[in-house]
Amino acid sequence: MTSTIVLFLAFGACFGLATYSNRHLFSEGPTRRTDTAKGPRDLLDGRVMWMLICCGLWPLMVMTGLHSLWRLSRARAPASRKRTR
Repeated sequence: MTSTIVLFLAFGACFGLATYSNRHLFSEGPTRRTDTAKGPRDLLDGRVMWMLICCGLWPLMVMTGLHSLWRLSRARAPASRKRTR
């Protein structure tokens, strides 16, 4: 039982580290990088926080990511058909 929980959390941490740069596909975080010169940086807007969120919620993140990719592919299909005409 303990090894199952450890593997779940370890996979979530790896998933979080791998998907940090594409977190906008998971409906989380900004789509653009914030400028740190404009003010103090938000503590919840970082790689470690994203990794911690994904540790426990990676199955949900996978589903939302797949849904976002499906929506983006459906939005691209009509646009590509208009270009070929």
